[in-house]
Amino acid sequence: MANSSDAGRDNVGRVSKIQEVLDQIGKLDEESEDHREQAQTIVNHLKEKQRKAILKSALISHLEAEALKPYQAELIKMQAYLEANKRKAIILFDGRDASGKGGTIRRVTRYMNEKHYRSIALGKPSDVQRTELHMKRYIEHFPHAGEIALFDRSWYNRAMVEPVMGFCTKAQYRQFMNRVNDYEESFISDGTTLIKLYFSVSKKEQAKRFKRRRDDPLRKWKLSEVDIQAQELWDEFTRAKYQLLKKTHTKKNPWYIIRSDDKQLARIETIKLILTLVKYRGRSRALDFELNPDVVITGSRELQNMEKQLARKGAFKE
Repeated sequence: MANSSDAGRDNVGRVSKIQEVLDQIGKLDEESEDHREQAQTIVNHLKEKQRKAILKSALISHLEAEALKPYQAELIKMQAYLEANKRKAIILFDGRDASGKGGTIRRVTRYMNEKHYRSIALGKPSDVQRTELHMKRYIEHFPHAGEIALFDRSWYNRAMVEPVMGFCTKAQYRQFMNRVNDYEESFISDGTTLIKLYFSVSKKEQAKRFKRRRDDPLRKWKLSEVDIQAQELWDEFTRAKYQLLKKTHTKKNPWYIIRSDDKQLARIETIKLILTLVKYRGRSRALDFELNPDVVITGSRELQNMEKQLARKGAFKE
């Protein structure tokens, strides 16, 4: 298997490969709406090296999409089982900015029945919400019987972004950390499945993704106030992550760390993890559900790794 960081660099490098080739052969007739004619014009102008570059890029994208499909089909089975049995599932996608949370959620839900799942990405709380219980605005989006709720950032904003950025008081942070485990115990008491995923991206890869957001007019909207300061506050976010795992990784509601420098590996391993953690009937015996230990890390193992770093070097490596 290719090294994850190398594969991640390959993914970034080929994202704009086709457009780079098109730029090299000059502008097409932008007035034309006949895409077949445009495509033929492009083919006629391509050199052999350019043909190979485009073919490779297109094939990789195709193969990556095809590799996901058998597991996405399993997600449909899982969703149907939850619906038929009136079960509920909550999946948290937390972690650093630009760590691939949103893209993974899109792959998870790509073929699912829209009537029975909800993807929630809450913005800043309103003035009224700031006066209410922190958990309230998340609880309002919890699933009904037969539904799955996927949170693109969850109530754990209070444990990560808010204290680091100064968006909450120290007292509010302590109160949340002292109570969140009890909250979650009450969530799962009715049989709700709770899955907590922390997406972990390297500092170097995060910087590349921020640069792409700045340079790409279709992605500029993703660049937030937190993004702008994320690299400078890297160590502060790492310490917040350590406290998060230390206090909220429990036997009943554990954290799973997803190494996400390679987006494709992160997506397929996340789907496999979800399918492993949610009970459903009809699981395919032909598929490999074994998790890649270099991509999916248990919260307890991650804690051990971080504590070893702290003891050996006096600081966290990440």
